[in-house]
Amino acid sequence: MSEARAATEKLHTELHGLGVTSAYEVGDDATISVWIGLVVRYRDGFYRWQEGPVKRRHLGTDPVGCAMRVARRYKELQADIPLWWDDLARELRGRPVQDYP
Repeated sequence: MSEARAATEKLHTELHGLGVTSAYEVGDDATISVWIGLVVRYRDGFYRWQEGPVKRRHLGTDPVGCAMRVARRYKELQADIPLWWDDLARELRGRPVQDYP
């Protein structure tokens, strides 16, 4: 098992434990999609995430700390849907987007 695969599995487990049950592995062993526009990647020993056009990096290498920050941000984004979300959802799903994931 690769380092990236092990790291994403740990992160996925932590996210699930924090109530983020919609997250899934994208398939490249290093990326987890938490929500449309909120993606976490493990690269060079760090967790990095992107929310819409903004890229962020968790300063630690621990999946617990990263999961806590990403889960908190996930809940914030769902409570106050950002402007970029509708455009991205429309682009990914097509024009008739009715419900948020």
